[in-house]
Amino acid sequence: MKSVVVGLTGGIASGKSTVSQFLQELGACVIDADDVAHSLSEPGQSLYKAYVEHFGSDVLTPEGKLDRGAIAQRVFSRPEEKQRLDELAHPLILKEFKRRLQSAKDANEPLIVLDVPLLFEAGWDKMADETWLVYVTEKEQMQRLCKRNSFSEEEAWARIRSQMPLSEKVVKADVCIDNDGSVEQTRSAVYELWKERVHE
Repeated sequence: MKSVVVGLTGGIASGKSTVSQFLQELGACVIDADDVAHSLSEPGQSLYKAYVEHFGSDVLTPEGKLDRGAIAQRVFSRPEEKQRLDELAHPLILKEFKRRLQSAKDANEPLIVLDVPLLFEAGWDKMADETWLVYVTEKEQMQRLCKRNSFSEEEAWARIRSQMPLSEKVVKADVCIDNDGSVEQTRSAVYELWKERVHE
């Protein structure tokens, strides 16, 4: 049986991680872009080496790990630095991501979920058979962000506005999972999608 590859995305505080978790519980093989980046940032790995080569040892903690705070500080104060880092990091992350995807296909995983926050922006939707978007209204997004991160409304809007609007992603996505309701409603919607894709 051919694996079904789903690209899963959403906006900040839309509940993508919750949907990803539900799919994992049902038995889907989830490949998380953030998780890939994190593992490549460990000492000795490709992203770690690239960062140290680029910044020098200033961005290391006393234990020899990458100091994310120090890197973030440099990147946010100099936008051109962020672009250079992205150009450095994306090919390394993509290479490992594709390796994990191929490995899951070789293992005949019935449903493979590519959990990628910037799925459309990065063009990674091309790796998926179909794309699923976890959708909430901007108002709901803002309220959840304020609650979750203790942001002011102004801070929350700034974060939301820095991303591709969910209204644009809706047009691009094959499936929209409405996450404005209760957790149980979302769980039920995810289960129905799972049943349709995986004929057990």
